[in-house]
Amino acid sequence: MQSLSMASLRTKNGKLFVDFRVDGIRYKEYLGIPDNGENKKKLKSLLKRLDAEITLGTFDYFKYFPNGKKAASFNAQQERRQSGAATPMTFEAFAEVWFFEKKVEWRDSYSDITRVTLKKHLLPWFRGRLLDEFSKADTLSFRAFLTELPSKGGQKLSASRVNHSLTPLRIILVEAADRLGFKNPWINIKRFKQKRPAVEPFTLQEVQAIIEHVRPDFKTYYLVRFFTGLRSSEVDGLQWKYVDFDRRQILVREALVRGKLTDTNTGGSSREIDMSQIVYESLHDRKRKSGNKLFSARYGQPLNNRYLTQRVWYPQFGHLGLNLHRSYQTRHTAATLWLAAGENPEWIARQMDHADTKMLFEVYSRNVPNHTRKDGSAFERLLKSEFVSVQSNPKEAN
Repeated sequence: MQSLSMASLRTKNGKLFVDFRVDGIRYKEYLGIPDNGENKKKLKSLLKRLDAEITLGTFDYFKYFPNGKKAASFNAQQERRQSGAATPMTFEAFAEVWFFEKKVEWRDSYSDITRVTLKKHLLPWFRGRLLDEFSKADTLSFRAFLTELPSKGGQKLSASRVNHSLTPLRIILVEAADRLGFKNPWINIKRFKQKRPAVEPFTLQEVQAIIEHVRPDFKTYYLVRFFTGLRSSEVDGLQWKYVDFDRRQILVREALVRGKLTDTNTGGSSREIDMSQIVYESLHDRKRKSGNKLFSARYGQPLNNRYLTQRVWYPQFGHLGLNLHRSYQTRHTAATLWLAAGENPEWIARQMDHADTKMLFEVYSRNVPNHTRKDGSAFERLLKSEFVSVQSNPKEAN
């Protein structure tokens, strides 16, 4: 028996269309007649009959909509049911199953973002579509649609935002094709190239000026950010139980995301940060003065990074005569200062939570000469101390 779903009249561009569901699949048929009281009254009895026939399982698509675009698809669906073949799932139905199964693996923040992407973009666009009817053209059409959407600022969505919406679509289609046995429609569809966020590290002199002039109750906070490479969420979620003074290490175990502490083991970012002397002394002094709370807002409330950026971070730049930098540049600064100091790249990669040293050399190394002002000087010293001595003593070299 076909499942009951009340049919309704809806309007688009001043014209009426019928919106109804059969077996959980949504159908929309456009009537091409004006939306007015008289037409709605005439169609009222038609909707009642349509609902009754859907309930009884006698609904004939061609009888009501002989030129309907979905008529052939509907009949094929009913023939599959009558033959005992598996009923294809709609995108919406499978997406909900997929989300329910996967959310247990995600942080709350990622789950929330994915839910918004589904609700705002994917489900409205693909609602009622059968998965085995998907084609490469459908995914390309959706991608093109995303590129025309305006952002909050009125401009078109960035490549990053478009790619972010395409990611769950790709995963859903690949998973559905594997489970339900149809051809994967996600074939050779590439992500848009994204601009790498600008890396604008501070010089050591600028860091010193910022630490000296920042609001006193946040000196230690920013000193830790500059000299540990912690992410904003990681330093905001830092607690005294994760500061090991004996081993001189900061244990990254939780992060503060949207006001909630989240286990970093879930995201694979748990690690140990070695404390430099200045970080060790600053935290030790803060522990002696502040007691139980490490970093918090007034009255012990969790830090709000947006508020902190606007009220503590940005106000000092005008006074210091510096260009505005995102607070995330403190993390980039740590990496470049470590490289400039000659630290082992593998050690730096571990501190930064990088899988390997590739990013260090691709992203940060070009900024190192700006800090040392002696690019190539180490090699020059090597030549002077070794090569010159060999030239001056050729017999000893042999």
